[in-house]
Amino acid sequence: MSSGTTEPAVQRIFIDKQSPKAYDALVQTSEAVRAVAADAGLDRTLVELINLRVSQINGCAFCLHMHTRAALRGGDTPQRLGVLAAWRDTELFTPAERAALDLAEAVTSPADATAQESAYAAALETLTEDQISAVIWVAITINAFNRVSIMSKHPVRNSSRP
Repeated sequence: MSSGTTEPAVQRIFIDKQSPKAYDALVQTSEAVRAVAADAGLDRTLVELINLRVSQINGCAFCLHMHTRAALRGGDTPQRLGVLAAWRDTELFTPAERAALDLAEAVTSPADATAQESAYAAALETLTEDQISAVIWVAITINAFNRVSIMSKHPVRNSSRP
């Protein structure tokens, strides 16, 4: 029974450190996906928007911290990053970014078949087939990294630099 106090958190293992071969394979996949995205013409800003939006949905603090810093270093603006969770309600994002974000959300929540079909159809109107494939791979990869960090409870350290 609970007496109103919370139990201390269970100490988690860092699965990336516990199983380095598996993590290294994920990192290699990420590097391949980054190259696929570049070859498809997706700029680093869009890739970071996908990484951030998927991490928002999944609630991955570690990845949000890392990819916010990367997006800012890549030239994105605090204004756009600040409203990313509500991207549908602003005109700050290009049609290609909007299509990619919608598709990335569908990848992250694949059980919603209607949203998935709608996002895919919209992506076909704006993105090339290579870009669609790259967006899906970027979303799949960041979803995997989110789960590694969430299950490991990777800490976000205080830093003052973007």
